[in-house]
Amino acid sequence: MGYSNGKVAGAFIFVAVTQFILGVIVSEALYPGYSIANNYISDLGVGPPSNIINSSIFLMGLLLLIAAYFLHRAFNFTMLTVTFVLTAVGEMGVAIFTKDAGMLHSVAALIFFLFSGLSAIFSVICSHVHKFELVKMPFSAMSIVLGLTTLGGLALFVGKIYFGLGGGGMQRMVLYPILMWLAGFGGYLMAHPDKPKAQKTQ
Repeated sequence: MGYSNGKVAGAFIFVAVTQFILGVIVSEALYPGYSIANNYISDLGVGPPSNIINSSIFLMGLLLLIAAYFLHRAFNFTMLTVTFVLTAVGEMGVAIFTKDAGMLHSVAALIFFLFSGLSAIFSVICSHVHKFELVKMPFSAMSIVLGLTTLGGLALFVGKIYFGLGGGGMQRMVLYPILMWLAGFGGYLMAHPDKPKAQKTQ
């Protein structure tokens, strides 16, 4: 039996996040003296486990890009598709332009964090715009909260306001909420009943 586009998108999203989290755990364990408070995740990309983490980051971006294609085929929410594509491109850019690349790395990371947070919010907004409920309560509320948490954390991180967590700790406060949302969204899509594709607005 074939799977719907939405379920395929969900599977790609879930696998993307799962392998990335495992990649981070393995890379942190292999990095001598690594501190989650004082070291950025980007430090892993130029350290001893660089091949592992950079491959995992790039694969996550690639899988999210594929997911964006199936997500658009399933629901035709252009705003959500665009933010998902930019999220994927930003993630792949982080792997291609490692920390040593300076500004290019920072821009790629900013694109990922910004548009992943917006994706969580747009998954709810697009539902109302298209009169088609993609995510329902309570997950819709969780999507807004997690998206805003990432965006708020990003603003604090850029402003170097760490609340004693250190740069690495605050960066994780930006990253982990959106990873939680992506994993949840992927699972939600895989379990979501098949729905007709939303109609384009004229």
